[in-house]
Amino acid sequence: MMILENLNPRNVFYFFEEICRIPHGSGNTEQISNYLAEFARERNLEYYQDEIGNVIIIKEASAGYEDHEPVMLQGHMDMVAVKEPECTIDMQKEGLKLATEGDSLFAQGTSLGGDDGIALAYALALLAGEYKHPRLEMVFTIDEEVGMDGARALDVSPLRAKRLINLDSEEEGIFLSGCAGGARVNLNFSCEKKFKKGIRCEIRVNGLKGGHSGGEIHKERGNAICLLGRVLRRMNEKADMCIRDIQGGVADNAIPVSARAEVLITGYASCQGGSCEMEPVSSSGVKMQECRELLEQICEEMNRGLKEELAEKDRDVKVEFTFGEMTEGRVAGEALTKRFIDLLNTLPHGVQAMSSTMPGLVETSLNPGQLYVRQAGAGKDTEDFPGTALEIFTGISVRSSLESAKTALIEQLKSLAELAGAESEVTGDYPGWAFRTTSPLREKMTEVYRELYQKEPVVQAIHAGVECGLLIHKIPGLDCVSIGPDMKDIHTTEEVLSISSTRRVWEYLVRLLEVL
Repeated sequence: MMILENLNPRNVFYFFEEICRIPHGSGNTEQISNYLAEFARERNLEYYQDEIGNVIIIKEASAGYEDHEPVMLQGHMDMVAVKEPECTIDMQKEGLKLATEGDSLFAQGTSLGGDDGIALAYALALLAGEYKHPRLEMVFTIDEEVGMDGARALDVSPLRAKRLINLDSEEEGIFLSGCAGGARVNLNFSCEKKFKKGIRCEIRVNGLKGGHSGGEIHKERGNAICLLGRVLRRMNEKADMCIRDIQGGVADNAIPVSARAEVLITGYASCQGGSCEMEPVSSSGVKMQECRELLEQICEEMNRGLKEELAEKDRDVKVEFTFGEMTEGRVAGEALTKRFIDLLNTLPHGVQAMSSTMPGLVETSLNPGQLYVRQAGAGKDTEDFPGTALEIFTGISVRSSLESAKTALIEQLKSLAELAGAESEVTGDYPGWAFRTTSPLREKMTEVYRELYQKEPVVQAIHAGVECGLLIHKIPGLDCVSIGPDMKDIHTTEEVLSISSTRRVWEYLVRLLEVL
């Protein structure tokens, strides 16, 4: 049964629901790519599907529009696939469970993928219907959310259009006409494992709102990975610890909502008579209780401090601590654990500078968005912790509208990595999209918007990245504007798409193509 069959425009929501039936998280776009190619084959439309999965579908001009200049519409196939901890959906294999409430469309327990499934739905509805339009060149790219890999590899030779309507915006009435450039910095911290005995403990930071690391970074919400670094650093002052496992976040461009570390506590600061000495832990009830009370006190202090800091930004932030039993196994040693904790604690995050030319616009920012352990080395030491070494991976999104500032921030991260003994790698570097004071496409779009809504659109640049920058570099002279319907809390399980805004943007798009 179709959940959205009674929503208007019916053709748009039909295709949106079809898209949501297909798993299409970043790195998992083969099925959606094949769906688009099959869509074109069934309708005898010219199409191109490259070896990595990008798809171009071309529909020739409708009658009377043969002499009009072609127009390109573009969006990306992948979504940031996140889910609530208790959600049982396998987002690698299963579709989404859609629901509506009032004007809101959302997915139960997961992100919705309105970013950028709605672009695909608009494009397919146009291709499947009979509308007045010039030659349409629909461009669907893969893996935009993890570095714009699809747009970077796209072969643009089948394209003739010099006008591009990008459909990857999340606010109706905003005409995006510029964006920041960005890159991903990966830090890899490797260490040999040592055989240790200690108390197995877990530290968790959760309850955060998260959000898009470009569009919502200015809200100064908590970053769970960086907050975990603070908590671990504070605990490491009073206890020797060894990392068994550590993880947080789901994507470098999503502000992480939770993070956790599993450690062995091998010693703690026992204080008597005004002096403190590091005591080794043991199965002794007295020492275990003393250690537990010390770490629980630190946890309580961190909770109070963070709730005060983030009271108006992330009021549900919570630090949790689970004190386990004595155990043994191969883990990162105390010295290397301390070095990594220091690296994690010193990672910059959030807004680094605001624009001096566009008031209110973030100029430079970064977001540590992924943290996890990768096993390395040969052999198998224990059933649940194989290998002779472990590697801790941290993925960081860097953005700036100034190339020099972006480069400086990348170099800062590389220096931090070098000081900590970690390796760094820069991937997915993409250019910004410079604002053009003169844009014939934007002028025509403004004229149509004014005609339909009797008001002016807002023209602005944004801090988040869109693929226009890469496409402009591939197609010199390309005139671009990015639009879309209202969405909130993208890249999170709270993501919602406005039904009424989706309809209005569709009506605007249909009218726009009639006059282009």
